[in-house]
Amino acid sequence: MSQQNFPVLKNDRFLKAAKGEEVDKIPIWIMRQAGRYLPEFREFRTKHDFFTICQTPEYACEVTLQPLRRFDLDASIIFSDILVIPQAMGLVVEMKSGVGPVLPEPLKTPEDMSRLKMPNVEKELGYVGEAITLTRHKLEGKVPLIGFTGAPWTLMGYMIQGGGSSTMVQSRSWLYKYPEDSCKLLQKITDVIVEYLVMQVKSGAQALQIFESHGNWLNDELFDKYSFPYIKQINERVNSTLEELNIQKVPMIVFPKGATMNSLEKIAKNCGYEVIGIDWTVDPVEARKRFGPNITIQGNMDPCALYATADEVEQRALSICNKFSKTRYIANLGHGINPDTPITSVEAFIKGVHTL
Repeated sequence: MSQQNFPVLKNDRFLKAAKGEEVDKIPIWIMRQAGRYLPEFREFRTKHDFFTICQTPEYACEVTLQPLRRFDLDASIIFSDILVIPQAMGLVVEMKSGVGPVLPEPLKTPEDMSRLKMPNVEKELGYVGEAITLTRHKLEGKVPLIGFTGAPWTLMGYMIQGGGSSTMVQSRSWLYKYPEDSCKLLQKITDVIVEYLVMQVKSGAQALQIFESHGNWLNDELFDKYSFPYIKQINERVNSTLEELNIQKVPMIVFPKGATMNSLEKIAKNCGYEVIGIDWTVDPVEARKRFGPNITIQGNMDPCALYATADEVEQRALSICNKFSKTRYIANLGHGINPDTPITSVEAFIKGVHTL
């Protein structure tokens, strides 16, 4: 599959909104839209291991397309996982049923960083690029395709905790016990991320999202030191590398879940991202005021609001859209969709957004 001669894009609402251009309707996509709330995905998972799907381009493509067959969405996001980077750097990552991702041999002290390698991204993560290229063709121009990565601090959290955590004690304690080594680890991860995102664009990704899913564990002081510099660096280096390669830049989204308003504002005004994703705790009006007029905001329906009746979901979606307005806004949830979310609620959410 060549990345040349991709089908002509038919629905560019999402890309227009990301760039601040006028749109006919507010665009919408949903984080984790290819996932366990879909019966067809659950059926597919009975036949294939999670990381086998991620690492097999045809499987990843099929799963990426599933929600597009059901819903009137305005963007797709390639099916993958943020933990493919720790895998490529030499750590074992397992997806355990009912538990989630587990890294059985996490980094316990800075000496363990010697186990990490700098991967050949094109070779070891090339399956993601192949999935992106295949999916661009299979989408037939229906909607744009988003590539993504976890942010350095979020990936560091998993690499030290050995999985998800309700306290993040081991990861956060590194920041105080080993501040210099923490920065070295974050820089290593950043270097891989930059190559990884450039590869995704070369493969056909039309936008990129950086998930800082552990932003809620950092106060302003820690965010300034251990998240902000690397998020900024990613945007600058990806764009400069694309320019050197004479490849057109794509809109970049950063989603610092749970970050303070001060941290969000600092990113909005200093990092160069076209789009800032906000979670359901952030006031849309305050975000507009603090971010300024040249940032597109993405979000921020509470995923749990989708458990309301379909009528209530539709009205809530319309209400949120009215608060944000049509200009420089991309509708989404304030985090990933929950596995037991009713299909009727997803339909109502999309209907409410597209009503405006």
